[in-house]
Amino acid sequence: MSDALDPTPYDALLLLSFGGPEGPDDVVPFLENVTRGRGIPKERLKEVGQHYFLFGGVSPINEQNRALLDALRKDFAENGLDLPVYWGNRNWAPYLTDTLRELARDGRRRVLTLATSAYASYSGCRQYRENLADSLAALEAEGIEPPRVDKLRHYFNHPGFVRPMIDGVLKSLAELPEDVRDGAHLAFTTHSIPDSAADTSGPVEQHGDGGAYVKEHLDVARLIADAVREETGTEHPWQLVYQSRSGAPHIPWLEPDICDHLEERHAAGAPAVVMVPIGFVSDHMEVLYDLDTEAKAKAADLGLPVRRSATVGADPRFAAAVRELVLERAARESGAEVTPCALGALGASHDVCPVGCCPARSPRPAAAGADSPYA
Repeated sequence: MSDALDPTPYDALLLLSFGGPEGPDDVVPFLENVTRGRGIPKERLKEVGQHYFLFGGVSPINEQNRALLDALRKDFAENGLDLPVYWGNRNWAPYLTDTLRELARDGRRRVLTLATSAYASYSGCRQYRENLADSLAALEAEGIEPPRVDKLRHYFNHPGFVRPMIDGVLKSLAELPEDVRDGAHLAFTTHSIPDSAADTSGPVEQHGDGGAYVKEHLDVARLIADAVREETGTEHPWQLVYQSRSGAPHIPWLEPDICDHLEERHAAGAPAVVMVPIGFVSDHMEVLYDLDTEAKAKAADLGLPVRRSATVGADPRFAAAVRELVLERAARESGAEVTPCALGALGASHDVCPVGCCPARSPRPAAAGADSPYA
């Protein structure tokens, strides 16, 4: 493309993330934001917050988003892409509404959004779109003309997201003792969600057992396992497992849990396990606590050697992938024909979430979709 570095019609990129506390005094107010409307008592939130207090009340996610911002800005500048990058969070400063207000004040009219969630699901996509709609409505209520906001497609199978994870698994395998390395199992982990949310994830035609959420994770796991086999000459058994369940015990969530899986692998004679957190863009609290703390403690009790491979984080290859995704979407919006970059069996995801995609628990407006009131 002759205009390969032209982001028109977009004049800004918004990094949209979950947010997290940055000190002990932030923990309970942050959790109140996350659980607003659910009627959870403050004492219960203090109990939940113990995970954060173990790390000084600081979630690593904000610092990791700062690192990703730096990586994106560096990549854009080095490659001649003149596109400012902003940052807003759902649940902690910098808050999304404040960032959209800043974008409007700076005169940005077409904004492309990168969410720090690579897969289709209500909590990983639709809820972000609902938050965008809420914030755009807040700006309108203030008399501010909001920008038009679109969202980058799901990037779970983009080479710039997959390749760093392959390298992370290879590094983790190399760190295992030689006598257990070749027999090591790969446990691909992602956030557990209710079965009902998984079954309705993605477009309507993909609804069913596990929905797009499970299909997409399985595709990525298979890509990584196949690459590891090709590059090491060793076939490592693998399975998709889940972590970080937070719902009521009577509601079915995706299983098996990573700790249960480690017990099962140990009982079956697996000599070692590499935990591969494919469901997470960076090493935030679910990775640090549920894998690096809880799962590693379980493995130590079992006497099972484990390693945890790296998430993508601010890897320069991921920053380059975001640049490619921005230019891909901009070209299509400008009417050009573009072949999207995607690995695996599923192909590239949709640009615009169709009606019925990852439906809400109760009907709410959502931006950046076919049913958006802000098209």
